[in-house]
Amino acid sequence: MRSYKSLNNLVGWLVFAIATLTYLLTLEPTASFWDCGEFIACSYKLLVPHPPGAPTFLLLGRLFSLLSFGDVTKVSVLVNALSALSSSFTVLFLFWIITMLAKKLVLHRPGMHDDRNLEPTFGQTLLILGAGAVGALAYAFSDSFWFNAVEAEVYAMSSLCTAAVVWLMLKWENRADEADSDRWLVLIAYVIGLSIGVHLLNLLAIPALGFIYYYRRTQNPTTKGGIITLVLSSVIVGLILAGIIPGLPTLAGAFEVFFINSFGLPFNSGLVIFLLLFVGLIWFGFRQSFKRRSRLLNTVMLSFVFILIGYSSYLIVPIRSSYHPTINENAPEDVLSFVSYLKREQYGDRPLLYGPQFNAQPIAQEDGAPRYVRQGDQYVVAEYRPVLQYQPGDKMLLPRLYSNDPLHLYNYKKWVDIQDGVKPTMGQNLSFLFKYQMGHMFWRYFMWNYVGREGDIQQSGILWGSRAGAGLPERIADSPARNAFFALPLILGLLGLFFQVRRDGRNALVVGLLFLLTGLAIVVYLNQPPIEPRERDYTFAGATFAFAIWIGLGVLALAELLEKAVKSETARAGVVTLLGLVVPGIMVAQGWDDHDRSDRYNSVDSAKNLLNSLAPNAIVFTNGDNDTFPLWYAQEVEGVRTDVRVAVLSYLNTDWYIDQMKRRSYQSQPLPISMENANYKQGTNDYLPYAENPSVKDIDVRQFMQLVNQNSQLLQVSYGDGSKSLLSFPSRKFYLPIDTAAVAKMGIIPADRRDQLVPRMEWEVGKSAIEKKSLVILDILATNNWQRPVYFSSTVDSRDFMGLQPYFQLDGMAYRILPAKDPNYDPKGGGDEGYVATELMYDNLMKKFAFRGLNNPNIFYDENNLRFPANYRDKFSRLANSLLAQGDKARAKQVLDKAFEVMPDKAIPYDYYVPQFIPALVAVGEKDRANEIMDTMTGRAERALAYYSTHNSALFDQEFQTYLMSLNSIGRAAEQIGDQQRATKAINLLKQYYQR
Repeated sequence: MRSYKSLNNLVGWLVFAIATLTYLLTLEPTASFWDCGEFIACSYKLLVPHPPGAPTFLLLGRLFSLLSFGDVTKVSVLVNALSALSSSFTVLFLFWIITMLAKKLVLHRPGMHDDRNLEPTFGQTLLILGAGAVGALAYAFSDSFWFNAVEAEVYAMSSLCTAAVVWLMLKWENRADEADSDRWLVLIAYVIGLSIGVHLLNLLAIPALGFIYYYRRTQNPTTKGGIITLVLSSVIVGLILAGIIPGLPTLAGAFEVFFINSFGLPFNSGLVIFLLLFVGLIWFGFRQSFKRRSRLLNTVMLSFVFILIGYSSYLIVPIRSSYHPTINENAPEDVLSFVSYLKREQYGDRPLLYGPQFNAQPIAQEDGAPRYVRQGDQYVVAEYRPVLQYQPGDKMLLPRLYSNDPLHLYNYKKWVDIQDGVKPTMGQNLSFLFKYQMGHMFWRYFMWNYVGREGDIQQSGILWGSRAGAGLPERIADSPARNAFFALPLILGLLGLFFQVRRDGRNALVVGLLFLLTGLAIVVYLNQPPIEPRERDYTFAGATFAFAIWIGLGVLALAELLEKAVKSETARAGVVTLLGLVVPGIMVAQGWDDHDRSDRYNSVDSAKNLLNSLAPNAIVFTNGDNDTFPLWYAQEVEGVRTDVRVAVLSYLNTDWYIDQMKRRSYQSQPLPISMENANYKQGTNDYLPYAENPSVKDIDVRQFMQLVNQNSQLLQVSYGDGSKSLLSFPSRKFYLPIDTAAVAKMGIIPADRRDQLVPRMEWEVGKSAIEKKSLVILDILATNNWQRPVYFSSTVDSRDFMGLQPYFQLDGMAYRILPAKDPNYDPKGGGDEGYVATELMYDNLMKKFAFRGLNNPNIFYDENNLRFPANYRDKFSRLANSLLAQGDKARAKQVLDKAFEVMPDKAIPYDYYVPQFIPALVAVGEKDRANEIMDTMTGRAERALAYYSTHNSALFDQEFQTYLMSLNSIGRAAEQIGDQQRATKAINLLKQYYQR
């Protein structure tokens, strides 16, 4: 018979194999939405992603990408596979963690001690291994963890770091009496250092590790000793978070500024002096440990050094940034900008323990920390970060209701009964903490993993019963993400929790600390606003990891419950293992269809389709995240349309990004920006207020930019106490003179639009201030002189269009700015934006664009993935209507057929753009299809509105409004085709729910 050790290893690797196979079979083949496209691109070429970066992940991703052997289409799969393997190794370590803890319970040897030489019986071995398999597989198939396992994000590797340090600490606990046992602590320190280069969540495991150390090294632990252990371990976390990560680079930066500015030394001299001094201090520390023969001091010094060695992966950030790569976010190329990068200063901060509440009014603004830049042979202060001061009475402890953003204020009121202009009470403040931040943003996510999930719509709740439900909208009832676990994982985990608390209180405290610190403690630290752009369940993977330990130990609790019914130890172990395996079995059966991304290409196809909409050497303005990161992937990894320059509007508010846009990138020449750095450096022209001058009726854009470049007094207005001034704009009306002969000669105006060419573009900016990004757009319009095509992505917020819509031409998935005025444009906003370039659109939509998998009903598209197909439908309907306006029914029908062929309702459910097809369908003789659309969408809206109106509709107001807009569109379309019956039904439904 095999020994326990060999069986433990064998079953552990079997569980690892099951997890690995699951993740590889459900792996996304391309770059999925959000940060994945950015991380894959930055891994492939070792570029600099958004702060604070993830250098350990990027370095490993780069190694994995080399296995593509030049086939760039395989890079995304390989980097995604890095997450898959990280996840399956996490499951492996979790299995061994559970079996180590379960062995203590089964052998009735609770606490901290060496039990390696204790050999369980076969029945006991089966029970221990069954507990490990059930707990590890339950975590493997949990919703949030599985989601992270099949895409190139840092959270899978972060979970691996957490699992590794807990496993290593338990390995040390079994070897603590050996002379060289401290090597395990040094290895843990190294893994913690490496984990800093992945994600900081891993650091929250340190207090739990501290208690393992305390209980193992102390013969008679006391409550006082436990409190001291908690305080000291928390101090260690704080020292790493504040002392090592940003603290050491900050100190190095202070040395650099001091020695360069005070002694006139060359740049980087202060950094070298700091490093020499720092290395000297480390040497002194080791010397003292040997001199005093202090094992503890020596171990602390070794651990500190190995944390630094792991943390040194961050050196890749300034090294790569200094080479000015194509993706170089924040440009952290020297020690000072590197500190800003590490501190994530671009994102601002949130009050944590003490700060203002939402309606606090600032009484003063003080200069905060300076931001230095190199100028000549010294560092000069570019700006002081502003720090707002508030009345003490407007501040409160643990401020949760702190944001004065109008959208946040609106959403605060969904959770707490607050009044405008009235200071919230501490009770209301804590109510928001418990109801929203803990309840909605932690316990809801936790229950998704171990109870069930209602669906994939944002704000979806917990599913306690079965998938079936009376009166549910199809969007919820038929969602593959509607997973019912019947709370079995939760029940088993609670059994395991109570069993461990009763039998092994010390280890239960360790697991409990891990759960609390990686769960509820993060809630308090993050201080989340009342609405997020997407679900944030991935943040709490550490808590679901800890609870999975208890799910495994729940098998032992079941065995104890069956002790009298099943006398045989081996039979009882077999029965409870089989019963326990039902839990991960249900989880994998329920979760497979919504976690299977193996045929999903939507994100990368959407990026390629946008790029292929553009003329050669184009400039395209985009939003961030989902609008941009897939484009970066397509260009950087697959080399698609590298002649196009992607300009991210939110980044154009920063000086470092404008500097990058003024450099060449692959086949793209520098952007035509006339402003010098002095005109757009941070703190300069961040926004230009509207200061009306009645003598200026309109503004010539070229002259305006010349005045901006000259920092002209003609544009300056005073603010504050009058000692400071800003540049402004004196009229909301802008114009740009056009050399029509030169433009006509360029051939950029289609033949059918030549009569729309204007000698002067005129538009009105409907804003009270122009941000720096808008200033850049004006500069490009003034400087480019139509040499390069300029576009807005069709998904850009219309508020960023600056009133240029009369000069938009829709070429595909982007609007091109041309000096040709759209005769159909309605300034009141009643019509569509952009003159449809019919032939270009037809060529793009019918021949060039890829729609892989959008016709497959077996592929799950969640809420994020359904947004881009909705845009496709909008463009198909625009093209079909344009062809009909030209009298080309034949091609209009082809376009309509194509739209429903590549995106049928069974795969991509009808959305709010589909009613636009109805008049066109009737015009080409497809009345039956038009009727089917109206009936289907009206029925769905009726069921959805009835459901949402009785199920906390405040949380789902976006869905509520979307269905109302759909009914409005259906009613108008039905009236347009003369179907009064359907129009009346849709409008009556709209009226019924509109008041609510």
